[in-house]
Amino acid sequence: MIVASDMPSDWVYHVCGVLLVVANVAAWVATFFTLPGTWVIVGLMALAAWFLPESEGRTLGVGWGEVAVLAGLAGLGELLEFASGAAGAKKVGASRRSIVLSLIGAAVGSIAGAAVGFPVPIVGPIFAAVFGGGLGAFGGAYLGEAWKGRGHSERITVGKSALIGRVLGTVGKLSVGLLMVVVAATVFWWS
Repeated sequence: MIVASDMPSDWVYHVCGVLLVVANVAAWVATFFTLPGTWVIVGLMALAAWFLPESEGRTLGVGWGEVAVLAGLAGLGELLEFASGAAGAKKVGASRRSIVLSLIGAAVGSIAGAAVGFPVPIVGPIFAAVFGGGLGAFGGAYLGEAWKGRGHSERITVGKSALIGRVLGTVGKLSVGLLMVVVAATVFWWS
């Protein structure tokens, strides 16, 4: 058992806590660009649990139970994102090829959207990444259905479903990611 006398002083915890919150927010923002920000948050909290563990007589620190909760939330966010996009397209009869191309299109569209939205500080890249991801999902699904030889109206229907599913999935994952940032900060200072 680690006792408080073996641990770094409180100022080290506070500085690390501020850095952890900043890094977690940056990881959450990365989620807008289809990057695995929620898993980065889990990794950062695991590092905090390793180097700044909970101890007797001290309220600062991170325990492994909290890391496990964050990992569960990250898994939920991934499930929401993937299931929403795939289920939306599959519901209207999309092929596997369309679903795969929709995922690729969403990733490319998010990055391209962020680049296009870059001139507008902070909110530009964020909204453009979500919008670009939706358009990329639409385009990928549309191309996948065209590749299968389906008609224009079927391609549009599948593309719209992929777009809506992708946007809803991204919003769901972003909500879970924001919850993770709040939980991580709360755990670090008030557990």
